[in-house]
Amino acid sequence: MTAIAFGAGLALAVPLAFAVLGHSAGPLEPLAGGVAGAVSGIHESPLATAPSSTPAPTVTPPAPSDAGNPTVVVPPTAPPVDTLTGYRWPITQGRISLPFKAIPGGEWWNGGKLWHDGVDMASFCGAPVGAAHAGVVLAAGRHFDEQIGWIGDLEPYVRLLNARHSWGNLPIVVVIDDGNGYRSIYAHFRDVSVRVGQKVKAGQEIGHEGATGHASGCHVHFGLFSPLETKRFGVRADILKHLKLPRSIIARVDPLAVLPGGDVALRTRQIAKAISAARAELAAAELNAPDLRAAGR
Repeated sequence: MTAIAFGAGLALAVPLAFAVLGHSAGPLEPLAGGVAGAVSGIHESPLATAPSSTPAPTVTPPAPSDAGNPTVVVPPTAPPVDTLTGYRWPITQGRISLPFKAIPGGEWWNGGKLWHDGVDMASFCGAPVGAAHAGVVLAAGRHFDEQIGWIGDLEPYVRLLNARHSWGNLPIVVVIDDGNGYRSIYAHFRDVSVRVGQKVKAGQEIGHEGATGHASGCHVHFGLFSPLETKRFGVRADILKHLKLPRSIIARVDPLAVLPGGDVALRTRQIAKAISAARAELAAAELNAPDLRAAGR
């Protein structure tokens, strides 16, 4: 992801904004545990005092026929990841340089481990990047923090960036509401082709691959989360101290769980192979469909 020195030679790690991930986390490994939602086992950043973005249950005033028994309205919950459809790869060539996994030097506390909160994929500088899913653009540029799920007050962080004139050091980011209870996050663009409020189709160009935010090289960081998720990632203590950010953020899920052939990409790192495998699987399913329908009659 990205790197920036804040203050006298201080390198900090923050997802999308100031991350120093380094790609020295070892060989690519299959993910452990479920992918429907990250379990928040937060270390150093307890969540007991963190406000929740998920509304608390509300009580509807009783109607006369209710006989004085109010109705509790339960807030909606994040849709299971395995129910999501319509996703495609933001880039169609290149490789997975870092998956969604625990890594040394990660920015978040999740399950007692430091974590990389998305999938990094790289092809070449200036490569077109497409929307992974149809939706509406919520952010396009360097002012994106309000749309990525922070839990708490961002004003101290914003004041700090204003005072240090540091907005230009952040990556260029696009955030899209996918219309299914989830948001997609794309980071490190060289430039963007969309504006806030614009509706986009899956595969529509939204910008070009870059290295803004002092990334170590051109790539796309792709993240996925639901604003309805109640689980949290904790923020590393040094980030809290130096950037005045909230103590937690909405937990992320593994984007490879929704991208076609994600399991192949995890094993091979090759995006083209993942896409080819997904197409072959779809073709085989369509070929077998008549036999399955006949068997059902």
